[in-house]
Amino acid sequence: MEKPRNEIEEQYKWDLRTVYQNENELMNDFETTKAKIRKFKNHENIFLNSGENLYNCLQEENNIDMILEKMWVFTSHRYDTDITNNINQTWKDKVYNLYEEFSKVSSFIIPKLLEKGYENIQKMIKDYPNLQEYNFAFEEVFRYEKHTLSENEEKLIANLGKAFSNTSEIAEMLSYSDIDFGEITDESGQKVKLTDTNYSNYIISKNRSVRQEAFKRLFTTYGKFNNTFALALAADIEKRVSFSKVKKFNTCLESALFSDNVPVKVYENLIDTVSNNLTPLFDYYELKREMLSLDEIHLYDVYTPVTKEGNKKYSFPEAKKLVLESLKVLGEDYINILNKAFDERWIDIYPNKGKKGGAYSGGAYLTNPFVLLNYIGDYHDVSTLAHELGHSLHTYYSKENNPYQYSSYSIFVAEVASQVNELLLADYMLKHETSKEAKINILNQLLDLFKSSIYRQTMFAEFEKQISEEVEKGGILTADNLNNIYYNLVKKYFGDKVIADEEIKYEWQRIPHFYYNFYVYKYSTGLAAACYIVKNILTDKSAKEKYLSFLKTGGSMCPLEELQIAGVDLTDPNVIKVAMDMFREYLAEFKSLVS
Repeated sequence: MEKPRNEIEEQYKWDLRTVYQNENELMNDFETTKAKIRKFKNHENIFLNSGENLYNCLQEENNIDMILEKMWVFTSHRYDTDITNNINQTWKDKVYNLYEEFSKVSSFIIPKLLEKGYENIQKMIKDYPNLQEYNFAFEEVFRYEKHTLSENEEKLIANLGKAFSNTSEIAEMLSYSDIDFGEITDESGQKVKLTDTNYSNYIISKNRSVRQEAFKRLFTTYGKFNNTFALALAADIEKRVSFSKVKKFNTCLESALFSDNVPVKVYENLIDTVSNNLTPLFDYYELKREMLSLDEIHLYDVYTPVTKEGNKKYSFPEAKKLVLESLKVLGEDYINILNKAFDERWIDIYPNKGKKGGAYSGGAYLTNPFVLLNYIGDYHDVSTLAHELGHSLHTYYSKENNPYQYSSYSIFVAEVASQVNELLLADYMLKHETSKEAKINILNQLLDLFKSSIYRQTMFAEFEKQISEEVEKGGILTADNLNNIYYNLVKKYFGDKVIADEEIKYEWQRIPHFYYNFYVYKYSTGLAAACYIVKNILTDKSAKEKYLSFLKTGGSMCPLEELQIAGVDLTDPNVIKVAMDMFREYLAEFKSLVS
């Protein structure tokens, strides 16, 4: 049973006093920042009069942003440890609203920079050399120049975007609120209500009739709303295609990748390489069939655990030791910073009443990183600790080695450092763990990680690409069209030996990521990049320094260039293939242990 927050010992809580000692300090920053935001509008008519004025405007923008970030970390982190506290909620909302206000007040900067023109900004940099530190930021702004319309046209596009932005909300409302999935019989023989949320509990049931009934019931019910979901997704895709044309992009995929400066070749390379290396995945499903003693394996069987849940528990001090030992390969400086994380209480460790679930790493330029955990002692929790500290060390190195404007790294590379830590921990555990059952459990989790983060997300990425191309060719996305495209991809990614139950053709309806505009591929490229880096770290002494240099780049260059510092070229099929080979090696080791 979870304890109240006040019964958790201080040593197990993060120390937010390093941000603000008390609420009076927070209040002072809040009032001061609010006054600065009101004055910031004064820059609008003078900030392009000289290089000095432009520099002062950008510096003031940074200063306000830094304090807003600091307040947000304090108020949101405090709220997350006790969401029942109304004071915490109120303060979080106040800071969020102030963020929104500053976003509106400072919105003049980019349009007016574009209006001024890149050549004129470069002249201002020559006249006022301090501006040089913003050069990459200016390059990023003007990279959008040929895809930026007139001020009135941009406003029209923004307003139209808002009008069409509720398609995902319609789909989510149907899935989570309006659709009644009826009842199924659970493992104890009791009738229980099935929902999209609790479906994940039943599809992993050891009782085959339970998971089969849950599968059939869920997707048959979705099938009854097929046309409505098709209308929502088709509208979202058509909006993307139309807007990308207006913005002078060749395709909506090119438009979506533009913000990260990622060429379409990276996306296509991922799909092609994974598609050409599906055999290990088919072997994985065949092994599952054998271990489950099934004559044939259906889609409702593939999520069933084939190993016992690991009974081995790790105390938090043991987890700390394992993480530190496994990451020694990254060098003394990295370990020293990790020790700061433990010693200076960056981590909120155990669950308590009212605490937000899950785990994350957060922080700001003016604070240390913070990690939220809900640690109970499974190997998964040890791995989560390593994962979140990967984010935290990436954040730490980024802010310590860059001015504020380049201190935040792109979402495109966000999962690389966390996955590197997970893989290094797994490598250490597999070499040092003496319990056969524990090693089987670790390998099983690794196989599931690869299956979900690379294979499944690449299947999703290919689906998104195909349906977008259908609209770009002038086709119409009907329910039947969407079903057929998805069903054919399922058959491709599961192979001939898995029975592709027809109901799976409706699964696309419950995947919210299809409304995220080509986002899912980043899960795959992130893990693939991490695999390539880990392989190099374990075999090449120089790879560690390259990796640490990558962590220090922050947002000072485009993501692909940052990864190249670590030796990763995502346009090279060999990078993705290393991940496929790693999956094959884990599978072989798993087979040898369970046979």
